[in-house]
Amino acid sequence: MGKLPRFDPKRRKARKPRKVRPAKFGRRRSGWMAAWAAVRPYVLLIVLATLCYIFALPGAFPAPGFLSSEAQVIEGRFTRCGPGRGYYCVIDGDTFKMGQTSVRVVGIDTAERDAQCPAEAAQAEASTRALQGWLNRGPFEMTARLDDPTDRYGRALRTLTRIRPDGSEDRLADFMRTEGGARGYWGGWRGGWC
Repeated sequence: MGKLPRFDPKRRKARKPRKVRPAKFGRRRSGWMAAWAAVRPYVLLIVLATLCYIFALPGAFPAPGFLSSEAQVIEGRFTRCGPGRGYYCVIDGDTFKMGQTSVRVVGIDTAERDAQCPAEAAQAEASTRALQGWLNRGPFEMTARLDDPTDRYGRALRTLTRIRPDGSEDRLADFMRTEGGARGYWGGWRGGWC
């Protein structure tokens, strides 16, 4: 066998290890732009889920202005539904009739007249009186979503508002929640009243 060459430290220098740098694929963002880029997909997902929820449950939320129909002004005297009723009548705390059309107020739930207990019957009567009183205060505007939804009972789902003399908006659903004994209804299961 041949002789191995002798290692001469002067001729050969030891190699220094190379530093590994991460690859740069684009300009680095900093500050609020980086934060916005990171959360943008989640924001989009939340917006889409919210819109799906609103359209899946038309009786839970009033439609945003750009998805609402033109306001219909209603002016008339509301009576209780039953024998000898007028064109406009109130069925219970969240439903009334205009001729043959039943209208359900969006965003509220009230006790039913077919009560399970005396407490529910008393609450249903109070809510019905409150709704009738609000409707008889004067003209109001009624709007619907553009696709004109109905609930599972065939009632038209509507949002009712009135402009006060000071220019503020008087929303029926807000009035019924604060003074009419109604509770908010966001779709799904409704609790009992007993």
